[in-house]
Amino acid sequence: MNRRAFLTTSTTALAGTLFVPTTSHALDLTQAPLPYAPEALEPHIDALTMNIHFGKHHTAYITKLGDALKTAGITNTDAIGLVSDLKALPAASQTAIRNNGGGHVNHTWFWKWMAPAGSGPTGPEGKLGDAIQSTFTSIDDFKKLFGEAGVKRFGSGWAWLIVTKDGKLKITSTPNQDNPLMKGIVDDADLGTPILGLDVWEHAYYLKYQNKRPDYIAAWWNVVNWAEVAKGYAAAKV
Repeated sequence: MNRRAFLTTSTTALAGTLFVPTTSHALDLTQAPLPYAPEALEPHIDALTMNIHFGKHHTAYITKLGDALKTAGITNTDAIGLVSDLKALPAASQTAIRNNGGGHVNHTWFWKWMAPAGSGPTGPEGKLGDAIQSTFTSIDDFKKLFGEAGVKRFGSGWAWLIVTKDGKLKITSTPNQDNPLMKGIVDDADLGTPILGLDVWEHAYYLKYQNKRPDYIAAWWNVVNWAEVAKGYAAAKV
């Protein structure tokens, strides 16, 4: 078996064993439409930011990921599988796939983790709500700790709520476009299934909030899609 075939086969096989926050274990290079209109998250997230964020930044990650795979001769296009086992990829291609594959994966999740205000539960309910309260004492305490993870992330990155391998909830943060599935990149203690993530790159909020990242985070809670987060939690606990 040649190296290209090995990478394609081994990475695809790996993807089927991963904890992932969607019903599918694969994510190809297709950009799905937004599940709502760009203006649907206003006034909390403005339409211009959404159009630029989705239509330019996310699209660019997909294009550059495709270019990186072509350059490396990699035919596997499962973005989740690729970024989850970067060390299995050719060394010269790892950075480009890490950055752009992470950008594609993270943003695909991010759009689903938001919904128009008032369209669903206003907070975590059921088993998810119980788990958050038992882990973090209260919903308010959880929001405070999660918000601090986003505020304290120096430069660009993400704040995450994950389900660890032992089924526990944990708040983590990663730089740039890294995420908690990236073995060998993220500390082992911070690996897990992302069920909620917040983009704190400036392009996610600067047009409306300028340098006031805490204000952006406070507003963002109004558009969290708690029904989707609960689905991810249930899937990760199986």
